[in-house]
Amino acid sequence: MILLYFIRFLFFVTATAFLFVGLHETARTQQDIYVFVMGLSLTVLAIVVEWLTPKKSLSALTGVFFGLLIGMFVSWGLSKIIQMVNVIYFELDEKTLNMAIWFVGTCVCYLCISIVLRTKDDFRTIIPYIEFSRQTKGLRPLVLDTSVIIDGRIADIAQTRLFDAPLIVPRFVLNELQLVADSSDKIKRNRGRRGLDILNKLQSSSTVEVKIDDTPPPGVESNTEVDQKLIAFAKNCDGRLVTNDFNLNKVASLRGVDVININELANALKTVTLPGETMQVKILRPGEEPTQGVGYLEDGTMVVVENASDRIGQNVTFVVTSALQTSAGRMIFGKCENGAESSLQNAGSGQRNNSRRQPTR
Repeated sequence: MILLYFIRFLFFVTATAFLFVGLHETARTQQDIYVFVMGLSLTVLAIVVEWLTPKKSLSALTGVFFGLLIGMFVSWGLSKIIQMVNVIYFELDEKTLNMAIWFVGTCVCYLCISIVLRTKDDFRTIIPYIEFSRQTKGLRPLVLDTSVIIDGRIADIAQTRLFDAPLIVPRFVLNELQLVADSSDKIKRNRGRRGLDILNKLQSSSTVEVKIDDTPPPGVESNTEVDQKLIAFAKNCDGRLVTNDFNLNKVASLRGVDVININELANALKTVTLPGETMQVKILRPGEEPTQGVGYLEDGTMVVVENASDRIGQNVTFVVTSALQTSAGRMIFGKCENGAESSLQNAGSGQRNNSRRQPTR
């Protein structure tokens, strides 16, 4: 920011010195003084416009610049054609001819600027309206969405040094996190604050590079949904989207964006559960069927156990019947053997009775 102030000051001093030198070498007539004042005013106006222009409008200024550049080039070519046609057919006087050239040039510049501003997001590079394929150099960045930051597993994965590419958090994702953290709902507020804590942990980590990117996603309005902004942002920076949102995963894949799903990564790293294995889980609530009980393993895997609806709040031993792995998570289905549970309970009660039995003499 200090460098920008220095550049503004240097520009003002240089422009003023140039105007003073020009005024010193002239006859200093009233017209020369008017030119000096006008030049000084334009210098101040340029600094004020640059100072007050928000960052989000720089892309529009770039479009205006390229449109004006193309329009001036086309106008110069048309002026030569108009002069040639005038010599052959019309023979207009010089004043009328100049007015016609200026009018045509103004119309052409307006059309070029308008076309560039309306179509600039459809092209990688507008010089002049040829789409150049992006030549990716280095590692492709990883774009984080809100859900994967709140989930928190991305920080643990980053600590393993699995990611060599930089992690990018768009500004609108950070704004959404802050909005969730300021929510009146306690659950949402806790989730938002957890996401901010995870992001702070990532930024303070020495094993991964995290960047907050203020670049607005091209081709979308400011009030567009965050998912659409994420897809446009990832396509623009040629990055890979990191998420655990099932719907966003599908939409991004359809739009040609590479996606890293944290749930799929976690499923790939989990030990395969085979039918017939015996496991233990605490039943927390009843399932959809009358005899089912639902519990969760330590890693968050959902377990549905048959014949366990009357054992809510208890640890039960069950036999795995099947396992279902999807991009949304993993589910294990099992069956609680009542006979086995009864024998275990009887064995336990027998041991307690033996421990209480006093020796006889």
